[in-house]
Amino acid sequence: MKIAGRTGVEAGIGFTGGVIGGLLGGGSGVFYVPALERATALSRHALHGTAGAANIAVTGVGAVVFAAAGGSVDLRAGAGMALGATVGGLFGARLIVAIPQRPLRWLFVAILVATGVKLILDAAGLGLSSGSALVSDEVIANLVYAVPVSLTFGAVIGAWAAGMGLGGGLLAVPVLMLLFGADLPTAEGTSLLMFFPNAVVGTYGHMRQGTVDRRLATILNLGAFPGAAVGVLCALAVDADVLATIFAVFALVIALREIRRLIVDRRT
Repeated sequence: MKIAGRTGVEAGIGFTGGVIGGLLGGGSGVFYVPALERATALSRHALHGTAGAANIAVTGVGAVVFAAAGGSVDLRAGAGMALGATVGGLFGARLIVAIPQRPLRWLFVAILVATGVKLILDAAGLGLSSGSALVSDEVIANLVYAVPVSLTFGAVIGAWAAGMGLGGGLLAVPVLMLLFGADLPTAEGTSLLMFFPNAVVGTYGHMRQGTVDRRLATILNLGAFPGAAVGVLCALAVDADVLATIFAVFALVIALREIRRLIVDRRT
């Protein structure tokens, strides 16, 4: 009974993370890591590796359901970011342990705050229009801009996602909106598509270095399978401003939690 109960809790964590990932175009790992930290006795490295493995179902199922339900994908930017993310995923598991974590975490916080504030202003009609980019459409259409920018950001975000097991959606979605002019639903669908190969190669890297719990990862993926489908269907059904507000609140809550943890870590 205890084993069955534990499995049920783990499957529930997988389902909830799947809903979050499908609804927000990624970011399920931001839920998985703290949830698994409370529910298991895994080491810090194994927490991130196992969370990353669970993103296989979230991104794969999410992308398929998103396409089948009529959601649009920005292949112009998504193809380059997917390629870059896959390359980044090949070495992300090893690279992430060699780079100082504090600067990366502060960068993560800065992007979350900027994204959350922008989306709230847009939803309130006080900011730029939804999907507006920091550069003009003419620049975005130029391959001299699109190719290196998409590959570079894809590789950096892919390495982060594969190493930390955070899915990367909370970074990829704002990049697609701000640098390529994608609206929020399109950015989320594109993010799911680009991170499926990244999740696969990142999981392979973690498995090689023994930083993933295979049994737990399997259960999480089984739970995430229906969860991701539910999340995507909800994302496509709700109003764009409501979706933007949900994403913004989620991003700001995660940012505040990270700031608190950074301050506590510094004091200790």
